[in-house]
Amino acid sequence: MRGWIPPTLCLAMALAALLPTACARRSQDLHCGACRALVDELEWEIAQVDPRKTIQMGSFRINPDGSQSVVEVPYARSEAHLTELLERVCEKMKEYGEKVDPSTHRKSYVRVISHDGTKMDLSGVKIDGDVASSLKFACESIAEEYEDELIEFLSHEADNVKDRLCSKRTDLCDHALHIPHDEL
Repeated sequence: MRGWIPPTLCLAMALAALLPTACARRSQDLHCGACRALVDELEWEIAQVDPRKTIQMGSFRINPDGSQSVVEVPYARSEAHLTELLERVCEKMKEYGEKVDPSTHRKSYVRVISHDGTKMDLSGVKIDGDVASSLKFACESIAEEYEDELIEFLSHEADNVKDRLCSKRTDLCDHALHIPHDEL
């Protein structure tokens, strides 16, 4: 009997070895999903603003020649508007659910309430308070930590902001670099 290890101990050791990997992947999936949802929500909010609406930027001081250094910029992508959006956008995470890919077991987060009221396919989507609060907390952490990057990327109209910000700039979605774009 010397050297014999009980099967339950072997199972416990195997699970203990896998637990950090599973937790790390869950955390990465959550933060990646929160980043992608955050960018989606910000882009949707920006698109809702009247493109003719502007805000004055610059100094309101009078120059020696009597002129002012004030310029009008589009409000939708202004720093003031983006900062305001960042303060409240994570509330939208309660409108998301969790979906698990059956082949990879990776988690992604999808809207369960559409912006325009159209019916959505929610098959395989887990909707509960724990998912929403975890996603909201991750969203708030990302919005706070990467506020400057979010404002920098969203202040100019650009392609693939989600990929550029969530995968390349922040590494929150480093696993997503190997996934085709239509699955992101």
